[in-house]
Amino acid sequence: MENQWSLGLHLIFVTTILAANINPCLGAQNTTVACFEHERLALLKFKHSVIDDYDMLSSWIGNDCCRWDKVTCNGVTGNVESLILRGTLSFSLQEFLLGKEVSISLGDLSHLKYLDLSMNDFQGSQIPKFIGSLKQLTYLNLSNAKFSGIIPHHIGNLSSLTTLDLSSFYEKELVADDMIWISGLKSLEHLHLNVVNLSGAKNLDIVLYMIPSLKEVSLSACGISNADLGPLHNSSTSLSNIKHLDLSYNYFKGMIPSLLELRLKNCNINEIYLSHTLHNFSTLPNIHHLDLSSNELRGPIPTFHGKLTKLYLSGNFLNSSIPEPLGKLRLLQVLDLSGNKLTGHIPSFPEKLIELDLSEFLGKLRLLRVIDLSSNELTGPIPTLLGELRSLDVSYNSLEGVVSESHFANLSMLKDLNAASNSKLTFNVSLEWLPPFQLIQIDLSSCKIKNGFPQWLRNQRKLQRLDLSNATISGPLPTWFRKIPIIPFINLSHNNLRGPLINLPSGGTNIDDLRILFLQNNNFNESIPKSLCKRIDLVYIDLSRNRLIGKIPKCFKNLQKLFVLKLSSNVLRGSIPSSIGHISSLGSLSLNDNNFSGELPAVFWNLRLRVLDLGDNAFSGKIPEWMGEKMTSLLVFRLHNNNFTGGIPQSLCTNLELQILDVAHNNLVGTIPHCLGELQGMVINHTLATIGEGTEERMIRVMKGVSLEYANTWSFVTNMNLSSNKLVGDILVELTTLQGLVGLNLSNNHLSGCILDHIGNMTALFSLDLSGNELGGPIPPSILALTFLSHLNLSNNNLSGRIPTGNQLQTLIDPSIYDGNKHLCGAPLPKNCSSHKDPTAKPKKTHEAADEPNKAWYFYLNITCGFTTGFWGVVIVLVLKKQWRHKLFVFAEETMDKIHVAIMVRVNKMKKRREAIQS
Repeated sequence: MENQWSLGLHLIFVTTILAANINPCLGAQNTTVACFEHERLALLKFKHSVIDDYDMLSSWIGNDCCRWDKVTCNGVTGNVESLILRGTLSFSLQEFLLGKEVSISLGDLSHLKYLDLSMNDFQGSQIPKFIGSLKQLTYLNLSNAKFSGIIPHHIGNLSSLTTLDLSSFYEKELVADDMIWISGLKSLEHLHLNVVNLSGAKNLDIVLYMIPSLKEVSLSACGISNADLGPLHNSSTSLSNIKHLDLSYNYFKGMIPSLLELRLKNCNINEIYLSHTLHNFSTLPNIHHLDLSSNELRGPIPTFHGKLTKLYLSGNFLNSSIPEPLGKLRLLQVLDLSGNKLTGHIPSFPEKLIELDLSEFLGKLRLLRVIDLSSNELTGPIPTLLGELRSLDVSYNSLEGVVSESHFANLSMLKDLNAASNSKLTFNVSLEWLPPFQLIQIDLSSCKIKNGFPQWLRNQRKLQRLDLSNATISGPLPTWFRKIPIIPFINLSHNNLRGPLINLPSGGTNIDDLRILFLQNNNFNESIPKSLCKRIDLVYIDLSRNRLIGKIPKCFKNLQKLFVLKLSSNVLRGSIPSSIGHISSLGSLSLNDNNFSGELPAVFWNLRLRVLDLGDNAFSGKIPEWMGEKMTSLLVFRLHNNNFTGGIPQSLCTNLELQILDVAHNNLVGTIPHCLGELQGMVINHTLATIGEGTEERMIRVMKGVSLEYANTWSFVTNMNLSSNKLVGDILVELTTLQGLVGLNLSNNHLSGCILDHIGNMTALFSLDLSGNELGGPIPPSILALTFLSHLNLSNNNLSGRIPTGNQLQTLIDPSIYDGNKHLCGAPLPKNCSSHKDPTAKPKKTHEAADEPNKAWYFYLNITCGFTTGFWGVVIVLVLKKQWRHKLFVFAEETMDKIHVAIMVRVNKMKKRREAIQS
């Protein structure tokens, strides 16, 4: 009985000890032990040393620091053991601490085991040396906290440390000069030094070979080259414990089979990320995860052996066909060969998955889940697909043939299907057949889809992205399409679809509402349905290049998340509704090429638009001053081809970031505002990738005298187009400071004066059109400095003299460039300059020699006349003015006395110096 009681007491004691020492991360906040006063004060000193704008430390009040957020104490002793102050930097949430350095007070937390200061901002300070005194630390994370300088060797004192993360987003601000300190971390299992500058670090091989406990090593983008890993192949130390090795984005070079030899025959590596490669993959029989992507690997795909489950070779220069030996990787689940130069056919997948034929390349890859063969040079048909496949990406190849239900018959797990940009690939899935798999993403853009709108979409319930753009689909949107669950991303552009638009998906229970809608370049010929106003999560709408009629619905004010609205190239009419001004999130509005009319309303006052395109409409009145005063964030401002009158408002110059200004083809009068030369957005040739990134955008601008259409997102050149107005005055010299301008069009105005000599400063100019004005004088030779100039039009002016030749200008041989300038001569015009004075050429030496006697005679005559006039002029004045004569004599006498005194002082000094030398 006593033994039973004794056993029970022992059990109670052991249970109590275990409960008291439970992992502090799992709820030690409930401890009843108060923290020590010196540790509380140390934490408060740290709090006062940082700026906490996001109230991360708002709970740090009171006497018991063990109850504070982000602080965990030991449940028995009360010592602070864990401090988790990780910041957050994301689009939806941002919080971090700001400090000049880490307070030395944290050194008083001698029992600290877990310290995380990552994702904060310590403003380029060095990692504090006192961290090396926290001997009980097992976890240290200082990643992305804006530390810089040399990593202190004192960290090597942390013999209990199992995880060390000093990685950074920032380009090599942290530096390691010698890795000898890492040999002291005997318990280290996880090491992350991504983007730390190791290019000059000594003893780098210690990282891989002197710490047998290491399981995970990440040295991505550390500036390591082949030479840094040179000693590794001579090492006899085993790497049997490493399961994850990341050496990506470094400077390794060479072909896959022969770059480096590592003796890893007994290794159990699960994951290896290399930026360039290992040597003999037959020596890696146990490797599971191999990533050699995004590098400069060349040649054929080598032979792989072992237990690979994931193989990444994307983003290299491999130029072979897909080799048959890959079929030996029976456990392979992910195969990524995208972004290379692979050729040939995609090997076929047999329908009978049980029978494994070694002659079939991928016949036995029954476990394959992900195949990415995109962006290569593969040809032929898509083979029959495996039953366990979840993602197939064969986009951007040259595949051809007909894809039918037989390709999908064995599938049940497919989630992503991407065959985009294979223009000869036809999807001929029958109307009756409904695939059993549930797609999440499907991209068949630029393929061909037969039999109208694909009926098999009716069975899809989980689609998040649907892209059937440019897929030769015609006919109306079917009524059943309205009943399927909402799809957040829909792109049906560049087809021949027609209404009604009300049949867009609106059913189901998807958490995400419709956000991105591309329906441009179709044949919808109805009014904009008010049902769109119910899609309050819409961020991007493009209904341009259809035949939409009527007015913009006033209910658009409900779309408070809308950032881009494109309704250009339709038949919309009326005025812009004031409700547009209530869409506070709107950043881009394109209403060009419609039938809108009237004066510009003050609906934009409350908007922070980056793009405003109202070109090719029937707007009238003056360009209001408030468009510049209120809309100060514009990058693109386009009022091309309307009926505006008055002058160009000075207030536009407040948009210093303006990169495209197009007010051409209006009735504007007055002079060009001088302040346009202050537009900093035109000093450098910017792109506008912030607007509609990754989406298609088209804009028509008069740049080369004809209408040009620019596509490929909002990445446009900087451009100023003031043509076809009634502007007067000279071309402003201030405009020549806009060195980022690629297009300048001032044609068809009433500008006078000369072409500026400083025109050569605008070195980025691709197109210059000054035609149809009243410019005179010669063409300045500085125009030869425009080495990128590909379009020039100076016709119909009053220019004279010889046309400069040389550099880029000699490639512009079309004489129509200079038509209507009767006093111009020289190539490419047929008029010879032999009988005309050339203002740009130097006089010939013969002429100079003939003029020499005349020049000398005029020179001496001018000197004689000047001396005579000056001499007698002074004499006559002194004779007539007694007071002047007296002052002149006094001035002369005083000057002579000063000179005499200065000379005598100098003589005396020389005498004294000579006497001193002689004595």
